[in-house]
Amino acid sequence: TSVSEPVQTGIKAIDSLIPIGRGQRELIIGDRQTGKTAIAVDTIINQKQAHSLTNESDKIYCIYVAIGQKRSSVAQIVKKLEDAGAMDYTLIVSATASEAAALQFIAPYSACSMGEYFRDNGMHALIIYDDLSKHAVAYRQISLLLRRPPGREAYPGDVFYLHSRLLERAAKMSEAKGSGSLTALPIIETQAGDVSAYIPTNVISITDGQIFLESELFYKGVRPAVNVGIS
Repeated sequence: TSVSEPVQTGIKAIDSLIPIGRGQRELIIGDRQTGKTAIAVDTIINQKQAHSLTNESDKIYCIYVAIGQKRSSVAQIVKKLEDAGAMDYTLIVSATASEAAALQFIAPYSACSMGEYFRDNGMHALIIYDDLSKHAVAYRQISLLLRRPPGREAYPGDVFYLHSRLLERAAKMSEAKGSGSLTALPIIETQAGDVSAYIPTNVISITDGQIFLESELFYKGVRPAVNVGIS
């Protein structure tokens, strides 16, 4: 059914200029160290307000998927969420850089199934894939080991399907199906702001919109470093 309810991130630049609806897929894209994860974590923490209310339809359950990140980075995020009291309504699925490529490949799909439980039972869930660039790299490793023919940037030919089949599971259900929703916030890391690379263009074409973060703005002290024009 059509998207009508918002997901409040608690960040004015996003909620006013590039609002996210429940059931949408909104890409967070930018170079490394531009605050992509910070936006995602802030969005999770911002749901605490709704969880303190008794109205079940306002609550959004959060799932954070860490793919190919350092263990220390994941531990920092968990600590941040614990300090904010956000772990009461948050699930964390983690396949760190030290784990097998196959585990990094499967992690987002496992987490998405957890999100679908909420969606299919009339509840609202938010899932964050951090990040799908590393997910594609893990899949590339597996494919090359399996001697599959490489395509552009050595990624296998079905790398578009890899992400489309994941992100198409985010949806807003009709009233007959319980009115639940699953909202996806995939994260993509660009190299030197190149949005026209293979994986970024793929994921931009799958998602409903994007939040584009810029290093230049970040270093100028504009944080979150959202380039509203490109977004």
